[in-house]
Amino acid sequence: MKINKNHQLKNKRILVIATGSIAAVKTPILVNNLIKKGAEVRCVVTPSASRLVSPLSLSTLSRNRSYQEEDQWDPKQARPLHIELAEWADFIVVAPLSASSLSRLVNGLSEGLAASILLAAEKPVIAAAAMNTGMWLNKAVQNNWEKLKDFQNVIALSPAEGLLACDRIGDGKMVSPLLIELAIESASINSQKDWEGIKLLVTAGATIEDIDSTRYISNRSTGLMGVLLGQAARFRGASVDFVHGSLQIESELLEGLNNFEIRSSRDMEEALEKLHASADVIAMTAAIADVRAKRNTSQLKFPKSDLIFSLKDNLEIVPDLLENLVQKKDKKQVFLGFSALTGSDENIKKLAMDKKTSKGCDLLMANPVDRSNQGFESNFNGGWLLGPKNKIQEISVKSKFLIANTLLDELKSLLVVKSIKK
Repeated sequence: MKINKNHQLKNKRILVIATGSIAAVKTPILVNNLIKKGAEVRCVVTPSASRLVSPLSLSTLSRNRSYQEEDQWDPKQARPLHIELAEWADFIVVAPLSASSLSRLVNGLSEGLAASILLAAEKPVIAAAAMNTGMWLNKAVQNNWEKLKDFQNVIALSPAEGLLACDRIGDGKMVSPLLIELAIESASINSQKDWEGIKLLVTAGATIEDIDSTRYISNRSTGLMGVLLGQAARFRGASVDFVHGSLQIESELLEGLNNFEIRSSRDMEEALEKLHASADVIAMTAAIADVRAKRNTSQLKFPKSDLIFSLKDNLEIVPDLLENLVQKKDKKQVFLGFSALTGSDENIKKLAMDKKTSKGCDLLMANPVDRSNQGFESNFNGGWLLGPKNKIQEISVKSKFLIANTLLDELKSLLVVKSIKK
């Protein structure tokens, strides 16, 4: 399969607006990262933000001039600057978005260059809020935030929890540049909120099955495919429950998901039992270990000489969690399974069809893990998507985030079909 390694943001025109929050000190990192990915970037700095981050540094990093308040009505400007910048941009990123700028945006105020640009914006806007916890929890701010989330052209990124500049620990930190970049990439793939009102349950990562107090059975899954599926759905309007085992990803990628951390297959089973009934779509990307201990031996340490005997006497096959869950499904629910396979194309497709039939899921993604740039420990994936009526669709090798959005398109189509049949 041919690999598509072109970055989604290459040659995209991105306008970055920094408003008056201390989190503006992170804006240069975002701008630098976007430039590295091939984007064309221009920056707007509000008067309060200019006291926190240098417009000169943003100009240098973006390779373009930075615009400030006094530039809005410069007589040398042939067209209104706020209109020109709003029309120039493919995407507008407000990072950080302060409480004051949030209020101006949702109430349609046009005082100042940044506010005027946002009022004129018809392109996707990614807004990353940042402020003191008390300010964030203020009812007026929360009301404004709820209004902003209803804007169809806005991806609203709530602040994360952590230590703030005021020394308070709580919600208020601007989400990481990594997540903002992912949100921009999402808008470049699909800017519609077509998953609004849908609840997605995703499992991801590897389970860990303890043999004794020092040894365990696991696998090489990083959890990246699952977390990207969850984030892609969230950016498109979904509410996402994310049940995960061991992960090998940047922790910032979990921000904004309803996270449930588990360790073993038994923990996973318990979490799914509590969460599955409320989900519209369930995507089982987790790599569940194939075997586990029959009895709890996590407080013991077997001598090396007894290890083989202990393993043979105390191991059992882990039940198929997807198959068991499908048997409890509501008629309106849609299930997506994943299967890591090896071998020839034809052998993989045959094995995948058998697995889809036995598990009873609506869709099954079969990805070869014995090929470079696919499966475990890779940013890329590919394979075959098996759907209703034995339909097999080849998924070319591309970034896992692109594949996540392809899967969301297919899942949404099935949801629509099932809602019509209800």
